[in-house]
Amino acid sequence: MRALVQRVSEGSVTIETEDGKYFKEIGPGMVILLGVTHSDGEEEVNFVADKCSRLRIFEDNAGKMNLSLLDIDGEALVISQFTLYGDARKGNRPNFITAAKPEQAEKLYFKFIERMRKNLGKEKVKTGIFGAMMKVKICNDGPVTILIESKEK
Repeated sequence: MRALVQRVSEGSVTIETEDGKYFKEIGPGMVILLGVTHSDGEEEVNFVADKCSRLRIFEDNAGKMNLSLLDIDGEALVISQFTLYGDARKGNRPNFITAAKPEQAEKLYFKFIERMRKNLGKEKVKTGIFGAMMKVKICNDGPVTILIESKEK
């Protein structure tokens, strides 16, 4: 599992649906782009969600990155992103062979959200819509961008 974490001053997702427009936004916190691979399971979900919740990338009073989402009472916007497993080493068109199939990825995406809500509080975690075409706005603060990967099995 991969989570590309960006510290943000604000972030939002907009999706055009058959029922109208879906829109979620957050203030200070992090936007998490989440990718799932074939070998992922609940152990990887818990590891990455707990790491994101406790990642010390927010500045303390001394200006050092020493605080977590929990410490700043920040928000998280979680977006599914299978393209994090894109491989462009050969040719110019990436392949996505290592990305999990949608059925597996969707289950683990929702487990990740559930774990993040357990860690931070339900109201602190917003999401996109799995598998939808999304317009994501990220106002990266710093910029600070960290890649978190689950442990190798």
